[in-house]
Amino acid sequence: MYRHETAMITSVHNRRVIEARKLTQRKYRQAQGRFLVEGYQLLHLALDSGIHPVEVFYCPRRMKGQEAISLLQRFGNTGAQIVAVSEVVIDTLSQREGPQGIIAAFTPFDVSLEALTLRRESLILVLDRPQSPGNIGTLIRTADAVGAAAVILIEPCADVFDPRAVRGSMGALFTVPLVRVSDVRIVCHWLRRQSVRLVGADPGQGCAWGQGLWQGSVALILGNEARGLSGDICSEIEAWARLPIVGQADSLNVAVAGGVLMYAWLQEHLAA
Repeated sequence: MYRHETAMITSVHNRRVIEARKLTQRKYRQAQGRFLVEGYQLLHLALDSGIHPVEVFYCPRRMKGQEAISLLQRFGNTGAQIVAVSEVVIDTLSQREGPQGIIAAFTPFDVSLEALTLRRESLILVLDRPQSPGNIGTLIRTADAVGAAAVILIEPCADVFDPRAVRGSMGALFTVPLVRVSDVRIVCHWLRRQSVRLVGADPGQGCAWGQGLWQGSVALILGNEARGLSGDICSEIEAWARLPIVGQADSLNVAVAGGVLMYAWLQEHLAA
């Protein structure tokens, strides 16, 4: 059915376990060149997207149902190192309440701007140096839901492979093309060459709901949670979209605002 590479690991002090536990921290993810994923749905989506793990930890006593067995069988065809572990080890590695018994380590990935393929009317989500992994994950999930062509992350920003971002994306991390860049001018120049309109979100200026701005291909640009959009990207923006605020709050969470505006784009395109 499937094979494992070593005898079952039962100690949390095992070298492999210690190294895997470190992956909750960004510096170790960068040093080791891998990140952890758990949850049957997310793991199946990774495999469906052609993304294979480098190492898989599984605990037979924590695995639940035929889906777990099927998932492990799929991993057996990837060339990953498959390691059986005890309940105490899988509990130590897991970031979930009620571990499902399978945790996999993947290599970080992204694509280049030049590798992106845009339709005639595409939405590209651009995140300007976001600092919340949870917001990144939620925005990637919403971008997938509306059929966005890509998510572009302008660095420095929070790690898209942080466990909170991975969980928040609900697997969309594996299905939406991700581009990570640090040069704003290169991004904006590339978008303009593709005839993409640059629309910035701001609570105080622009068209309510982005009305009239969603025709053709659009890059929706969202700012940092604390500082908003940076000066170097503000100068590149061609139009502004805002959401009405009728209560006492002076702004919205960036993931909420981004989600509403992405659906405003989708509504217009569904109606076309």
